[in-house]
Amino acid sequence: MPSLSIPSPIGPLTIEEQDDKIVAINWSKGPAGNGSPLLNEAARQLAAYFDGKLSHFDLPLAPAGSPFEKRVWSAMQKIPYGETRCYGDLASAVSSAPRPVGRACGRNPIPIVIPCHRVLAKGGLGGYSGAGGLDTKQTLLRLEGAQL
Repeated sequence: MPSLSIPSPIGPLTIEEQDDKIVAINWSKGPAGNGSPLLNEAARQLAAYFDGKLSHFDLPLAPAGSPFEKRVWSAMQKIPYGETRCYGDLASAVSSAPRPVGRACGRNPIPIVIPCHRVLAKGGLGGYSGAGGLDTKQTLLRLEGAQL
């Protein structure tokens, strides 16, 4: 599977592609990878995002997950840059309950691009499964100018 590792302000990231779609972004420095035009574009868009110059990603995505998880991830992608929603808001949007939505957030294979960091608990930040946990979530929200 083609992959590309890049540095970022929140640590090294490895972007993975399969069948001309982004399938994962992992917090790790994998092998440099062989890259591809799509991976290079994803790296360019991530760099622009971290530089505060991109508020919407335009990449073909194919996250692997259950139909329910895919509905949650699709709903997450509708949360505007710099805004947040609580797990309950997303649960209402997908006709579910907050806990399953939280589990789907934690299983998001394409963080940042599918913005699980924009989903908060009703009484605070909630959790974050990416490297650095809540510190990373807060960094991403501050980058976007979200009210914490």
